[in-house]
Amino acid sequence: MHPEGSSDLKIFYGLPKKHFFTYQGCFVIQIDVIWNKILIIDNLNSRVMNTNSHLLILFTGLVLSINPFHVDSQEWSQWRGNNRDARVTGFKAPVTWPRQLNQSWKVEVGLADATPALVKSRLYVFTRQGSNEVLQCLDAGTGRQIWQTGGYSAPAVSGPAASHPGPRSSPVVSEGKVITLGVAGTLSCHDAETGNLIWRNQDYTSTFPQFYIGLSPIVEDDLCVVLLGGPKAGQFLAFDVNTGNLKWKTAGDGPAYGSPFLMMVDGTKILVFQTETKLVGIGLADGRLIWEIATPVGVGRTNNSASPVVDQQKVYYTGLNNGVNAIEIRKQGSNFKVNTLWKNADISTAYNTPVLKEGFLYGLSNQNKLFCINAGNGQTVWIDQASHQNFGSVIDAGTVMVALSSTSNLVVFKPGGKSYAQLAMIKVADTPVYAHPILSGNRIYIKDNDSIILYTID
Repeated sequence: MHPEGSSDLKIFYGLPKKHFFTYQGCFVIQIDVIWNKILIIDNLNSRVMNTNSHLLILFTGLVLSINPFHVDSQEWSQWRGNNRDARVTGFKAPVTWPRQLNQSWKVEVGLADATPALVKSRLYVFTRQGSNEVLQCLDAGTGRQIWQTGGYSAPAVSGPAASHPGPRSSPVVSEGKVITLGVAGTLSCHDAETGNLIWRNQDYTSTFPQFYIGLSPIVEDDLCVVLLGGPKAGQFLAFDVNTGNLKWKTAGDGPAYGSPFLMMVDGTKILVFQTETKLVGIGLADGRLIWEIATPVGVGRTNNSASPVVDQQKVYYTGLNNGVNAIEIRKQGSNFKVNTLWKNADISTAYNTPVLKEGFLYGLSNQNKLFCINAGNGQTVWIDQASHQNFGSVIDAGTVMVALSSTSNLVVFKPGGKSYAQLAMIKVADTPVYAHPILSGNRIYIKDNDSIILYTID
């Protein structure tokens, strides 16, 4: 995520390794390329300077929310999309939505709640087939299988989670590699072109959460970072994406079921994790605990299953019976301070991460209702009274918002901070859906219980 209005930054996506520092009161991204220019974005006004050997992008301010994946905006390379913010661009919403969508194809792929990844016209699908967890690659246009791995034997999901036997963790595609995380903690890296195994780690599979692993890995600076372990005891782990070698390990709270988000505060890259009972900031470079706050889960069947939402130095978090909350992270001297901004105790989510769009948070509450909250002050703007399910996702598709709960009804509504305005409700599967829909151009991909379906919009 680049600074508001600084669209010039996106022309540099895909360039090699970045470094961060300050220069003349500005924050700097240094990209190792051959050009001899400095582009300074200063209050949205650009100017160019010469330098010896690097292209530097500068902008005022000390805090940046980073897009760690530089891929086409209509792709979906990881958990909640390219920027992990459930936002897509280039989706072609119709002026009038049809009663039904055109189904182009449906392919059986195996059992999973995990959302596939869409990169370079290929779908990467992580599922359970029989007793194995397997990764396969499909042609995104036709559904034709390009390759499938042999997979590995995975423990059967038992107990209260037995009705969800497949992986929950979404694959991440980065720099020609596909990384997957199985229900018990098997971490694998495959070549995206061929499916060949590059490395696999099964050193942390002895313990896992009650409902198995729901976290999706994050990749940044050639590190793949996860939180593994069981109740009350976890390990933050960073692996070299090229070799699988462990780079750092930090003991901490047990894992919850959300996934981490990358932020930057005063030049420090921080991974924000929702753990079993805490929200924590972990230094990307060394695994150091930088800040933490308590997020108790209360009593009864309560779990932290939502992921943190990051907007520059602000973090929004929620969870069952915990309300929706906003905090701000600031550096003071050599330490980092967490400031509470607001709490909305009237709305919580169970199995949904809200989406931030133009100053409003949109989500699906634990009471099965779509809602909108003012992100500036935490006040409830509206709550729709239609009942869905508390398992679900909401997508920012530009001119429209798209929600999909386990009812398998795709709900389309207008973004806006005044009132709820529904545009369509369309049935998209015959089985419950727990994965995010993938929207790209005029296509909508749906992963249901055991298949992938492609719908197109005329």
